[in-house]
Amino acid sequence: MMRPFTLLAALTLIACVPRSTPLAPQRYDVVITNARIYDGAGNPWYYGDVAVSGDRIVRIAPRGALASAQAPRKIDATGLALAPGFIDVQGQSYEQLLFGDGRLVSKVSQGVTTEILGEGTTPAPHTPIVYSEMGWSDTTAARAISGRFAGEHGFGNWLDAMAAHGISVNVGSFLGAATVRMYAKGESQGAANAAELDSMRAVTRRAMEDGAFGVGSALIYPPGAFMSTEELIETAKAMAPYGGLYITHMRSEGDRLLEATAEALRIGREGGVPVEIFHLKVAGQRNWAKARPLVTMIDSARRAGQDVGATMYPYTAGATSLASCTPPWASADGKLLANLADAPVRKRIHDEMIAGRSDNSESLCELGTPNGVMVVGFRDSTLKRFEGMRLDEIARAMSLDWADALIELTLRERARLGALFFLASDENLRMQLRQPWIIIGTDADGIDPDSARSMTHPRGYGTYPQLIGQLSRDEGVMSMEEAIRKSTSAVAERLRIPNRGLIQEGMMADLVLFDPVAIADRATYVRPHAIAAGVRNVFVNGVETWRDGRHTGA
Repeated sequence: MMRPFTLLAALTLIACVPRSTPLAPQRYDVVITNARIYDGAGNPWYYGDVAVSGDRIVRIAPRGALASAQAPRKIDATGLALAPGFIDVQGQSYEQLLFGDGRLVSKVSQGVTTEILGEGTTPAPHTPIVYSEMGWSDTTAARAISGRFAGEHGFGNWLDAMAAHGISVNVGSFLGAATVRMYAKGESQGAANAAELDSMRAVTRRAMEDGAFGVGSALIYPPGAFMSTEELIETAKAMAPYGGLYITHMRSEGDRLLEATAEALRIGREGGVPVEIFHLKVAGQRNWAKARPLVTMIDSARRAGQDVGATMYPYTAGATSLASCTPPWASADGKLLANLADAPVRKRIHDEMIAGRSDNSESLCELGTPNGVMVVGFRDSTLKRFEGMRLDEIARAMSLDWADALIELTLRERARLGALFFLASDENLRMQLRQPWIIIGTDADGIDPDSARSMTHPRGYGTYPQLIGQLSRDEGVMSMEEAIRKSTSAVAERLRIPNRGLIQEGMMADLVLFDPVAIADRATYVRPHAIAAGVRNVFVNGVETWRDGRHTGA
């Protein structure tokens, strides 16, 4: 005999079970039926239908249940997978989102629906030095917006200006730590004084009030490299009351990797903020054995209660400015080109690049070796023949050693050249990607392949297809559910972005529909401008931005 309270509990439970009832006829804006749904949370996929009204997911139903629903856009997703749109935690599309091609074709075509900016330098709050550092001082478009992002709410004005420009993705940003430094102290070396520290704290607080996610540093590039640990701690303290996150391209990814990680952890502890490490890697073959200790260091900090994680892109090569191979001091006060043109100073720069830097920091050219540096982005027609060649090959063709060749190229191209640096190992890459605290970002800008004029890194076109296709589906480095979680809800949770990153009723309709068998990265280091395979449809806030291999223009 069932006891009375047991019977009551059973009746209550029965009352809570949803009943399968026929759906009343209803009109939606978009209906996707028969999809294999990856919810973004890492749960096992399931078959179902999804309906969108306006910018929201309004109904998730069993497979086929919405087949008769009315909608101007209906997609039969038989054989296809549906996931939340990918949130790129390390985008670089500053120019495109502000005054360039806001479609971001290379990003949207691989399923990106949200771009997060803010590694190191941001255009706001504006100063002429900031624009010079970003290479915008000589562009008509930059001059047209110059000064609009100065003042107390310059950071917020910049965010609003990107939205007003007409763009195909959601966008947000960290405040660049180098921008904080330049705002208070320009490009000079040396510790900030009390008044300059007050300025740093004030500009950080105002940016947080305007919507910054936190502060992003890039500590191998001047003038960010001139920031002391103590200055970064004070900046962290200023953003802590707003829930800010300290995200960092650390001072070293090679010889002093573990020391740089310890510094990042200290900034988080003493500043009272979570820590995220940009593009976690171990650079240079001589350092590859540090990968396991690095992961252990982060795991130990987490076990001790510190909130720390890292981002990654799924490639062993990185990319940045070729001029980053020069010693940081050579760029102080914005005088890199002047120093390279001065014979005695040039000799000192050359000798440090060959023998090793006097400040004990390592050069990416040294870690990768000149044969591991692919130079890209030539504008000078007389140098175009070197596009995509390795630095040692270029040096031989110029009858110079690699350091003098780099100096000549930097001078003639006005320090605008980029380079791909082959630094990491495949084994470490896969081991690191498996860590549960890793999230995914491209570290790339959005490019239109039809108008691209120079080489770039394939990650700008293929980061997410590479992760989901080759590494997840083909190699089994992680499940497809986990690959998608690291690209969606894990990023949204890390940045406290509400209503995105999951396929749930009431969430924003950022969606990517792809073929789980065919999705693949088709971009290569030699031929990078190639749209990924297998991505069929992309929706941003319920608006279709990508359809069957073409941008819709939305």
